[in-house]
Amino acid sequence: MLSPKEIASSAVKIAEGKAKLPAFKMILLGMFAGAFVALAGVGATFGNNYVGKLAGACIFPAGLAMVVVAGSELFTGNNLMLAALFSKKISVRQLLKNWSLVFLGNFIGSIIITLLVVYAGSFDKIADSVIATASAKVNLSFIEAMFRGILCNFLVCIAVWMSFAADTVGGKIAAVFFPVMLFVLCGFEHSVANMFYIPAGLLEAAKTGVAVEGLNAGTFLLNNLLPVTLGNIIGGAGMVGAGYYLIYLKTIAKHR
Repeated sequence: MLSPKEIASSAVKIAEGKAKLPAFKMILLGMFAGAFVALAGVGATFGNNYVGKLAGACIFPAGLAMVVVAGSELFTGNNLMLAALFSKKISVRQLLKNWSLVFLGNFIGSIIITLLVVYAGSFDKIADSVIATASAKVNLSFIEAMFRGILCNFLVCIAVWMSFAADTVGGKIAAVFFPVMLFVLCGFEHSVANMFYIPAGLLEAAKTGVAVEGLNAGTFLLNNLLPVTLGNIIGGAGMVGAGYYLIYLKTIAKHR
């Protein structure tokens, strides 16, 4: 495995490659990541309902495993690109272009899977639970949602950072499993996962004719997605990306 200093250097090189992707590829790869995370959410939903919360938490890491191994662009993991910006390897424009287009791609991919799953009837027997999950998420306060977003992406970016250390498929999957399992078990908030969980609840409510007070597109975007995304950026970019830049990359720059 790579040492922590080697991981930092590798992370910067990976970020440079991400920043140079054409816009079309950023969106398409973002769609794949959104689909992977949404499918992990589907599996975790069944795990929660039929076995228990720990089962759902152990299923959900499949999403990040697919992202890391199959190749795709995930907004939350790409928050680590801040380290490359601070290292002056990419520009602010490149960073914001990647984040915005990948976020859009993640949203599209998540919604596609959500539509397919809901209208395939997969959630028909557990519709009440799917709706309740969405309702609980939009009823968090702004601070609660943001703080849970910070905690979540601290763990997700640690998982991605650890995956850079491994040069085998098994090593990468093992690296991402425990941090992601922890964030799900603890009930932290992931912006891309919520692009599945909340729309799934909205669609199930519409499909079954159940009116849920406070659950609508506006509360999804403003009460949850906005604060959770801000929290994810703080936890992933501000804490992990910037933190490891200060620990390893800034030291390397001075040494050189």
